[in-house]
Amino acid sequence: MMVIDTSIAVAWCFEDESSPATDNILAQVSQEGGIVPPLWRYEIANALLTARKRKRLTETDAQRFLGLLSSLPLEVDADIPDAAALLAASQLHGLSAYDSAYLLLAQRHGLELATLDAPLAKAARAAGVSVVPG
Repeated sequence: MMVIDTSIAVAWCFEDESSPATDNILAQVSQEGGIVPPLWRYEIANALLTARKRKRLTETDAQRFLGLLSSLPLEVDADIPDAAALLAASQLHGLSAYDSAYLLLAQRHGLELATLDAPLAKAARAAGVSVVPG
């Protein structure tokens, strides 16, 4: 099991953003499951909305992708960090509060963090969290 951020999930949606590494993460999540913070749903919806506005995908494609995501064994973590913890992590690592939510989730569960976001990956490594793809 690993923490999945939006950048990884979006790569599964768009062929030009996918890679063998993101495909391997998808296969691993399909088998072992993953965990996401509650804000992940909002970020996915926003990414699809933006892609629709930019005509990168059709409504049918968006629905198909949502179907893929709903078929995955993804757990939405119910423990939301308090604002003070998000603020502290954000200030320490130079991240947004949104990105800090993924980092804190990975730390709390002792899991790898799957991300394509370079600043988040750098912060995670600095905090002792394993990052994939490596």
